[in-house]
Amino acid sequence: AGTDKNVQDKAGRIGNVDTIPAPPTLEETRITLDKWIETQQIISKERKDWQQGKEILLGRLELVKKEVATLDEKTKQAETSVAEANKKRNDLLAENEQLKTAGTQLTDGIAGMEGEVRKMFKQLPEPVHAKLQPLYQRIPEDPAKTHVSAAERFQNILGILNELNKANNEVTVSYEVHNLADGKPSEVKAVYVGLAQAYYVSARGEAGIGCPTTDGWKWEPSQTIARDVLMALEIQEGKHSPAFVPLPVILK
Repeated sequence: AGTDKNVQDKAGRIGNVDTIPAPPTLEETRITLDKWIETQQIISKERKDWQQGKEILLGRLELVKKEVATLDEKTKQAETSVAEANKKRNDLLAENEQLKTAGTQLTDGIAGMEGEVRKMFKQLPEPVHAKLQPLYQRIPEDPAKTHVSAAERFQNILGILNELNKANNEVTVSYEVHNLADGKPSEVKAVYVGLAQAYYVSARGEAGIGCPTTDGWKWEPSQTIARDVLMALEIQEGKHSPAFVPLPVILK
């Protein structure tokens, strides 16, 4: 009975043993090996491509970083340039305002000087009056509506004042027509001492003294000065040696 039981146990264990698979054939092994080699090659290629791609990306990243740094620097420079440009613009605007103010003041000053010259022009001696007539005609009738620049007007006024200053330090002789004591016009020789005093004498020996007024020159006969005026004219013309000539002066 014990022997039968052992036989049964052995039979049961044999019945439970798994079936052992058959070993692969040589062709299957070769195919599997080829696929493994192919897989390894693919992995190697992918690893190599990934490494190359990584290096390319790192190179591009470094280049981008440099470009970003360059752009940052250019941005800072541009901001600095803009700030400097704004400062210069503000400075120019301020300077422009100053120039406008100065220009307005200069224009107002020129207009005032032109007005004074207009008043003075009637009081000028005839030869000076005739000499300055071309410059006087350049003075605008209405300073507010003129198209002449302030610089040209200022230059014109300076030209007139320079001539006036020169004439005021000279003795000028002029041939003019004056009404004499008999009320008849006659040609006379007039000698102007600067811009404030003048004397005349006619061929008949009639003399007079003149001075400027707001309405022009006013002349008054004076027979007592005829000889002295003639001597002054001869000295001025070089016909007489220099000498002291007493002549009256009318102050107003």
